[in-house]
Amino acid sequence: MTKTRIDALLLPLFGGVLFVGVGVFLGHSSPAGQADFLQVYADSRCIAHHHDPYLPSEFVAFYQADIGNLPPDSDPADHSLREIIVLARNLPSTLFVIAPIAALPWKWAAVLWMAIISGTFILASFTTWNIGAGSAPGLSGLLVCLLLANSELLLSSGNTAALVVSLTVIATCCLLREHSIPVAILCFAIALAVKPQDAGPIWLFFFLAGGVHRKRAIQIAAITAAIALPAVLWVSHSAPHWWPELQSNLAVGRLKGDLNNPGPTSLGARGFGMFVTLQPLFALIRDDSRSYDLCTYAVCAAPLILWLVKTLRSRFSARSAWFALASISALSMLPVYHRTNDAKLLLFAIPACALLWREQSALRWIALSLNAAAFLLTGDLFWAVVWHFTRFSPASLNAAVIIAPLILLATGVFYLCIYLRRDASDHEPGRAQSAALLTTA
Repeated sequence: MTKTRIDALLLPLFGGVLFVGVGVFLGHSSPAGQADFLQVYADSRCIAHHHDPYLPSEFVAFYQADIGNLPPDSDPADHSLREIIVLARNLPSTLFVIAPIAALPWKWAAVLWMAIISGTFILASFTTWNIGAGSAPGLSGLLVCLLLANSELLLSSGNTAALVVSLTVIATCCLLREHSIPVAILCFAIALAVKPQDAGPIWLFFFLAGGVHRKRAIQIAAITAAIALPAVLWVSHSAPHWWPELQSNLAVGRLKGDLNNPGPTSLGARGFGMFVTLQPLFALIRDDSRSYDLCTYAVCAAPLILWLVKTLRSRFSARSAWFALASISALSMLPVYHRTNDAKLLLFAIPACALLWREQSALRWIALSLNAAAFLLTGDLFWAVVWHFTRFSPASLNAAVIIAPLILLATGVFYLCIYLRRDASDHEPGRAQSAALLTTA
């Protein structure tokens, strides 16, 4: 490694220390610490002990016998925590993947899970830095540091998005660099099985790209199916009606005022771990699901269709791939349920920004500004400071759910425009150019 790259490496190292230090502290000190993982952990144990976690009454009885008392529901904040734990909303494949960890006692499982997601997320961050450093090491280091320093909730909540984002990013980097392909395919399949709404759009890029990339996308889908099938059989043995019960739990969470409702009265759409979709923004205008869903789909339709058509019709190149991934990682957050944890897929925008920076393009400053703003405004630390000084005022909470999706939309559309402008010369880079873009130090 050159001295420039070594110096630039200090920035993501500093961000990684903040991410782990603050994340672990919050995870152990907050009443809601590791709540997202506790839900998946308890659901998986419930299935392993031949009970139905998708049926709240049966799950509560098992939880109290196996783990302990649930949080009280007298306080609104505690009620949200109780709802997170009681209402099972995860697919059988998620519970199946977590089952080996769920076999451990809670204290050991929580520590192991923190170690896994902190290690994989830092590895994913450093992988994108390493690729971006081939074009702009200092810039890439700054952006990775900014993202890591604003991702503490990812670790403290223990949300499975941490693992999914990490595995998706690592697998994608390996596939684009033609390195460790079997491992990359397995990692991608696990991510797709756990959270298809996060890994799915990235998988779709490889499928639409054609050639060897489509072949690998099909292999990923086959392994995902190989994970999902035994998972469904495993869950169906103890919970034969899991599908309608899962739909019922999801419907309860979407009721007005409940945890997953995007309306202005929701307990969970605003604040830490807030929504980054467009629905909460439109819900401020009219709090009606048909209205805000229709407006969201209308806004997202055109850029998503343009992305699909471009990817399907273009010849693959590693250079254009980063702009495609930067665009879809932002745009895919907007139309359906996603929170700030899922928005860490914006790691894909770092190599794209570095490429523009190396080109000395006038657009590089726009790219840097959008990346930095997206990392801040969909992160945790920035809004923690804002809400601390505003005392979680309704105005500041509403501002967050307006600004976050708008910056994602701007970032996605910007990289989409770059992607659409890539000409034929970008699709067949020389061997030396490809090596410069994709090799490590």
